[in-house]
Amino acid sequence: MKTLILGGVRSGKSRLAQQYALDSGLPVSYIATARAEDDEMHQRIEQHRNHRPADWLLMEEPLALAETLQNHAAPSRCLLVECLTLWLSNLLLHDDTQRLAREKAALLALLPTLPGEIILVTNETGLGVVPMGELSRRFCDEAGMLHQAIAQCSDRVVLTVAGLPHVLK
Repeated sequence: MKTLILGGVRSGKSRLAQQYALDSGLPVSYIATARAEDDEMHQRIEQHRNHRPADWLLMEEPLALAETLQNHAAPSRCLLVECLTLWLSNLLLHDDTQRLAREKAALLALLPTLPGEIILVTNETGLGVVPMGELSRRFCDEAGMLHQAIAQCSDRVVLTVAGLPHVLK
């Protein structure tokens, strides 16, 4: 089963994803895409770490998500990716301007073929004001297109608002 969980900041999407992973009954591998480049991100990462079960395998991969998923997906494993928008940010800011297109294409080609339980967490950014800066607008556009493509190949899509899951698919 492929599950896409969308929501705003502090909407409860991480908690829901973790519950789905626990409910799978499978061993869980947590794939973190965040980079701890400042104190605030260090604190956020530590907060997430403290809320995860200690027996979950942690893999940190800010760029090569498709490769990591391919190497670790198995019928008897649950992979939880958090989060796609941080992964997207890492790629948008990468020195290689073509890396985003390659990584996105690889992820979208691979995702439907993966065995096991796959849970993808992402921030829904398209519900607010259109950003003023070019990079911010590109980020929102890229995130929206990525979410649409992943939703198409997901078995379940859930929007989380105020801690409440709303099943879209």
